[in-house]
Formats: sequence, C-alpha cells, structure tokens
Amino acid sequence: MFGTVWFSLCCLFGVFGVTDELSLVSVLEGDSVTLHADREMRNNDLILWRFGPENTLIVQINVTESSLTVNEDYDGRFRGSVKVDHQTGCLTITNTRTEHAGRYQLQSGNRRTFFILVVYGDLAEKGEMKPVSVMEGESVSLHTDTELRKNDLIVWSFGKNRIAQINGTTQDVTVYDALQGIFTDRLNVDQQSGSLTITGTTTVHTGVYLLAINNIKKIFVLSVYACLPVPVIFSQCPPSSSQYSSVLCSAVNVSSVTLSWFKGNRLLSSISVSDFSSSLSLPLAVDYQDENTYSCVLNNSFSAQTQHLDASQLCSVRGCQTVEAVIRLVAAALVGVAASAAVVVLIYDIRSRRAEQD
Repeated sequence: MFGTVWFSLCCLFGVFGVTDELSLVSVLEGDSVTLHADREMRNNDLILWRFGPENTLIVQINVTESSLTVNEDYDGRFRGSVKVDHQTGCLTITNTRTEHAGRYQLQSGNRRTFFILVVYGDLAEKGEMKPVSVMEGESVSLHTDTELRKNDLIVWSFGKNRIAQINGTTQDVTVYDALQGIFTDRLNVDQQSGSLTITGTTTVHTGVYLLAINNIKKIFVLSVYACLPVPVIFSQCPPSSSQYSSVLCSAVNVSSVTLSWFKGNRLLSSISVSDFSSSLSLPLAVDYQDENTYSCVLNNSFSAQTQHLDASQLCSVRGCQTVEAVIRLVAAALVGVAASAAVVVLIYDIRSRRAEQD
C-alpha cells in the first residue's frame, strides 16, 4: 500500500464538529487492502458495507444474530475476494483488481465512514492524485492542465466506467450515459484542453475520476458536500414574573454537524451529531432585556449557516397582545360558526378592556 490520506467531509458526507471521515486509500493491483472500522463491534450492531455510487450492499453483519452475509453475486467483482473481521467489522479485499476501485461506505447504526480506494495496475501507472471538493448543486471542473494536441486521445473514467473522451485528430467528443444516468446532461468537455466539467453536482458524484492522456494518467478524488439548512429559532415568552425567555434552535435532516449558541463571539453551548438524516435541537434561556445579539450556528468542516437572535426584540409583544395572538391561532383551527363566533367575542372583549385601560 502506498499510503492513506485523511480528509474531513463537510457535506458529504460530512462535516463539521463531529465529522464523518473520508479515507483515501491506494494499493497495487494484486495486493490485499483493509478498510478499517476503527472500533470493536457492539451488541445490537448492524454493520453494512456498501460500494459505488449506487451504494450497493456487499457485506452485512448482524451482531445480534451472529450472522454474516456477503453479496458475492454483485456483478462478480467481489466473488472470493472479500473477508470481514468478526471482531471489528473491518473489510479486507484480497487480490485487488482495478474494478475494485471506487467509493466504499461503512455504516454502523447511524454512523458512516467513507473510503475512496484507488487500485494501481503497476508502479508506472501511479499518477498525480488531486483532491477536489464542491458544494452540492454547484459545478466543478477537473483540469487537464494542458492543451489538446493532434493525435491525443483523452479519456475520462469514473471508477472503471468510461464517461467521456475526446479525439484530438477528429475533435470528436463522446459522452457516455453510464451508471444509470447519474451523469446525464451534466458533463461538458472542453475541446481545447479536454478538461471535464460536471454541472449540478450531487453526492453520488463523489468518487475517483481517472484522466488518461495517451500514456499519462492523473487521478482526481472528488468530494461533493450537501448544503446545510439555515437553523430555525423558536421562542416562548416568559410569564410576567420572569425576565428569561426560553428559545430553541433546531435543524432537521442533517448529518455530521455541530449546532451552537453564541453570545457575541463567545460560545455558550453546542451539540454535535454524526448520524444520518438526524434532527438537532439546542435550548437556551435568554434575558429578553439583554442588548446582546445571540447567534445559532449550524456548521460542518466545509461551511456554516447562521441564524441571529436579538434578545431585546424577543418579547416586545407581551400581555394581552400575546393572548390575542393565541386566540387567533385557535380560531383558525376551529370548525363551526358557533365556535368562530365565540372566539370573535373573546377578541372583541380583550380589545374593549385594553381601550378602557388606555
């Protein structure tokens, strides 16, 4: 094995605070390679190993039932070449071939770890390796850093699948509709340089891209990170005897993120999660007379989203106005003319009392 390079996943799969990790691993064809789970299996664990952009299940370990299932029928590439450690869940691929190159996902409960495996045919084949990252939905270009010359043949592959090529002699560009159409209408090839652009990226485009220009090879490891949502702040005004309001900052459908409360630049509290598609909530007691600005920040290793809270404006509407707002909400949910009429009377009575007090 040539070595292992570690990256923090931001979106993608990752990101921020407690993060999923993306491990880039390289191996010579014919050698064995182990993808490490880095912990002992526990009771009730369900260990899943998946491969490729389709996230095809190749190994399942059910600790409770003491069962191990290997999907050797998956296009035959893993038949007789997969071993699993029964103590840790580590995956070993023996007698590696170039078709084993690609993205592997380890899922244990709600925790995920990602591996990008690069398999070299021989020492001379090992080319330049470049990590590239992009936010989901954006475009990304993989550059050849050269000009296309006559007689050049530039071939782009995703894993073992050819996705595009350009012939320098004829200037013909061919784009292949591979892998169940995940690249359909998303690939552009520059006719001057042969550089590849992927538009409208999604997390399924994460993986290893191989550029072959005649006998020169270059490897790109692309990580596509999902965009973070803006956190939402909910508040509840305190009773008249208290000057503190309860606020709650929440984010839904997130993974590998940290949710934090700040007062100015000072961190007050935080919570992290590495689960897949989880919801996070973080409460805070705020003095509504406080003139400081509070911020709720959702972040990962790649980006952040912030929602601000002005404490002085938190409960500017109090007393009867707050009651009236609640009654209006109840009225919207009631069915029947009599019920609606009763609510109208209540609102009118509240307004009359306020007018008398003024």
